[in-house]
Amino acid sequence: MCGGAEFVQNQERYRVFFPNPNAKLPVLQRDGSVVMVPWGRRENQPGSSPQGGWARLESIQRCAWQPFNPRPVKIVVTSFMEKDETEQSRWFPLEAHEIIQGLLATEGNIQRVYVVTEPHPESTHDSGRWPRVIPLKEPVDKGESTLDEPEQTSLI
Repeated sequence: MCGGAEFVQNQERYRVFFPNPNAKLPVLQRDGSVVMVPWGRRENQPGSSPQGGWARLESIQRCAWQPFNPRPVKIVVTSFMEKDETEQSRWFPLEAHEIIQGLLATEGNIQRVYVVTEPHPESTHDSGRWPRVIPLKEPVDKGESTLDEPEQTSLI
């Protein structure tokens, strides 16, 4: 389902988890820059965009997101985390030429990014859903990730 993500910014590695109300994900802009966008909406946060941090591909295809001016975006992470059936965190690396598809929802002057999900046989989550991983023609510089548990990981 993608409950966490890892990315590198300014040569520092970060891990962000959806339950954190300040969670933001790195979104690639057309000019190649990356901006940090709030990840989804929680129950106590303002707005009427959907609660949660995920957008089912099927709901996008049937135009359920239209009230929020949806726009596809590229989420630039080195790996993502989902919990398995025993609630253990499992990290899944992405290649340099892979990104996660996101949906940018706009409501007034508030923008939020949602991870697009689809059914996937490798999903260890009880929903059976997985982030929609998109291959790119050219690799993206995401920095380095080792997926170990380093002493110097910042959580946001």
